Amino acid sequence: MQSMSIPLHASPTGVRRFARERADMVQVIRDRGVTDEHVLAAMNQVERHQFLPEHFAARAYDDTSLPIGDGQTISQPYTVAFMTEALHVTKDDKVLEIGTGSGYQAGVLAALGARVFTIERSLDLLAVARKTLERLRYRVASRGGDGTVGWTAHAPYNGIIVTAAAPDVPQPLLDQLVDGGRLVIPVGDREVQSVVVIERQGTGFTRTEAPGFKFVPLIGKNGW
Repeated sequence: MQSMSIPLHASPTGVRRFARERADMVQVIRDRGVTDEHVLAAMNQVERHQFLPEHFAARAYDDTSLPIGDGQTISQPYTVAFMTEALHVTKDDKVLEIGTGSGYQAGVLAALGARVFTIERSLDLLAVARKTLERLRYRVASRGGDGTVGWTAHAPYNGIIVTAAAPDVPQPLLDQLVDGGRLVIPVGDREVQSVVVIERQGTGFTRTEAPGFKFVPLIGKNGW
């Protein structure tokens, strides 16, 4: 991975709250096996509490998923770091995220220097995420719609990350990868999934899986 500098984004108050809690969260992620220092630095930079309802702020840096409304959750910090590491993001990579949710994963990708495009089917969640990302000055392009068909207008992508579980890998997402690009997606039934990492190599693909994850279902033409 090439060297990159990660700019800090100040919170609206100019005070970086929960700095110790964030550092403790990153240590937990490191202890669980994430080793990419760029990913760990981004996780330490992005203020997760900014992406949550105020009443969850005190739990923002626990290694757990939390509800954000409309039946959706913000993913567990370890899961965010694990999937981001698997994506192999480098500066100026074009990355598509399926399932904006709170906007937190998009913020982490932007902190890594990626050009981020994100799709969310819930327009209410999307409106809140847009405001949060704009307030924190993360440059992210977003739209509402069915993420299972991808976003062809900006394809192909160096990386595609899916933050909800699919019954199988959507073919349109594979079609929108560059040669050497990676798709990271949870695949399984509605109870338990594996995080699947697929890399495009010419006209073929390689695939690895890590079991033992649980996500909300991916809804759409090529999902549930």
